[in-house]
Amino acid sequence: MGKTKHEITIKIEGEDWEKAQNTAFEKRNKTAKIAGFRPGKAPKDVFIKHYGKESLYFDAADSVLNLAYQKALEKEKLIPVVEPKADIKSIDETGVEFIFTVITKPEVKVKKYKGFNVKKDSVKVSKKEIDEEIEHLLSHYTELVLKDGELAKGDVAIIDYEGFKDGVAFDGGKAENYSLEIGSNTFIPGFEDALIGMKTDEERDINLTFPKDYHEKSLAGAPVVFKVKLHEIKEKQKRELDEEFFEDLGMEGVNSKETLEEEIKKNLEAHKNMDAENKFVDDMLAKVAENTEVEIPDEMVDDEIHRLMHRMDEQLKMQGLSLEIYQEYAKLSHEDLHKQFEGEARKNVLYRLILEELVKVEKIEVTLEEAEKEADTLASKYGMTRDDLLKEFGGIDMIMYDMEVRKVFDKLKEYNK
Repeated sequence: MGKTKHEITIKIEGEDWEKAQNTAFEKRNKTAKIAGFRPGKAPKDVFIKHYGKESLYFDAADSVLNLAYQKALEKEKLIPVVEPKADIKSIDETGVEFIFTVITKPEVKVKKYKGFNVKKDSVKVSKKEIDEEIEHLLSHYTELVLKDGELAKGDVAIIDYEGFKDGVAFDGGKAENYSLEIGSNTFIPGFEDALIGMKTDEERDINLTFPKDYHEKSLAGAPVVFKVKLHEIKEKQKRELDEEFFEDLGMEGVNSKETLEEEIKKNLEAHKNMDAENKFVDDMLAKVAENTEVEIPDEMVDDEIHRLMHRMDEQLKMQGLSLEIYQEYAKLSHEDLHKQFEGEARKNVLYRLILEELVKVEKIEVTLEEAEKEADTLASKYGMTRDDLLKEFGGIDMIMYDMEVRKVFDKLKEYNK
């Protein structure tokens, strides 16, 4: 198979290097502390006498890194597929020499991609699924009403609480008018169960022990006392399929049990069809992958792993969390998480390489005019300006790439019926 790792040595010297050192001097001189001179006012020869020429070299190297990289790509006529690695081989007054490690797309040999006879799963929505979805909606729109009597599992308790360790209140262990659903396992084990049976305005001391693996080390495995006061008990009141419920749903055309069932069936069928389509495409690509020869560079897999981890981080942030918090609770190191994504990342890269190869094999082309029209259509569909859509998509080139891939999918479906 073809070579994918290329090491290119580039030296920046002469006028470019002199200019870079001058730029580095102007930057460093702004914060330089030299007796007799205000910051930014010391002459270059005085600065060099005080700090030495070498103090400018690495700032200068940073400023010419992009220039060197462009020269490297032009020299070897390469198209990198991941961010290149750059190392400094040598650096002195006369110039800086970089070694760039550039990874290029591997050679892909698709030996077979037709005639697999892959079938798309049929889609059917059962009455049970519709009923379960209706129950889910009723539960989602459940109302809370005040309750007399004792607190039970499933009720919502409005409480004040404060936690004490060795008789001293600990940080983060206090709240007032806190709404807690009993049985939600929001608190440490034993806390919610210990509240069951309480009555409105009752106060209770709860003796518990924090789990040994609790994230706050000062509380891990520690015996504590929570002082709790119950203000109110609220119980969930199940909604009925009545006019008020349909108004709350706000679904266009839904005003009865029959129309709700029809809408739910339509939505479930749409989701199932999408899942079946995705599985159909994945099954086809899996068959093509079995008949493909390619040596995927580890760097491409690592790059895809980092993309997946970044996506996960963004999704967690939408829930008020972060990747670091997830790792702490899941007890996963960075290396563990990296390894966890490796299989998915390798498959993603493999499928992407296959699709790009089939674009060439099938001589699929998308014109700029077609891409521009598609961009306008998508912008209208998602209620965005054309510029915002292109920014979100990554530019018109990504629109063209997406259209090429979709055309490949259409070909695969045609060839594998």
